[in-house]
Amino acid sequence: MLLWTSSQKFLNNKEYHRPMKTSPKTLSVGVLASGSGTDLQSIIDASEKNMINAEVVVVISDKEDAYVLNRAKKHQIPRFFVDPKGKDRTAHEDEIDAILRTHQVELVVGAGYMRLLSPAFIKKWRHKIINIHPALLPSFKGTNGQRDALQYGVKISGCTTHFMDTEMDHGPIVLQAAIKVHPDDDRDALAARILEVEHQILPRTIQLVAQNRLLIEGRKVIILPGDSWKKKYKVLPDVLYSEGY
Repeated sequence: MLLWTSSQKFLNNKEYHRPMKTSPKTLSVGVLASGSGTDLQSIIDASEKNMINAEVVVVISDKEDAYVLNRAKKHQIPRFFVDPKGKDRTAHEDEIDAILRTHQVELVVGAGYMRLLSPAFIKKWRHKIINIHPALLPSFKGTNGQRDALQYGVKISGCTTHFMDTEMDHGPIVLQAAIKVHPDDDRDALAARILEVEHQILPRTIQLVAQNRLLIEGRKVIILPGDSWKKKYKVLPDVLYSEGY
């Protein structure tokens, strides 16, 4: 039985018939997102194509009208809007934590989640929560890395997956991919090209977690030997993928 407060809406109650976890060999993923959900879609697509040994079992948003919730509905994934209004940060995050644990989530993925999570929440999910950022960290942290990179005049940009820690866009880096910045790029053009690469390295990062191939040693993430997506799947021209992809 699922419980929720008046500020926490289970938006999929009429369609929820499947078990919370389909296989002990499948990594259960919970996604936090605030926007259109294209990164979520990349995870769902990779799962449905058996590219990753993982499945999205719940989607949570802080925006009631976020299109990411429609994507979850289309794929019959339980989806929740957890309203941050009228409560402190701890209460809001406690609701999110309860949903994740109810659905037996093993890996939390920030996929365009625009709310900064507290150190207390991050510590609860230490080494079990990752994020995708549209810049080459540690450069251009924050909510608009693409615009900031252009304004700074960089010639190379890209995206990063990393484990979250108690500082914003700071935790140990898993994968990065670099793309050229074109002279005529505006923010939207650069963001669109970066997003295409995000849709590759985010599912790949989840698969590395599912394969138990990541060792965290301080700030370094060591990727253990195994398969290579550069050999198995199509890569984009003029993109430099870090080792481990």
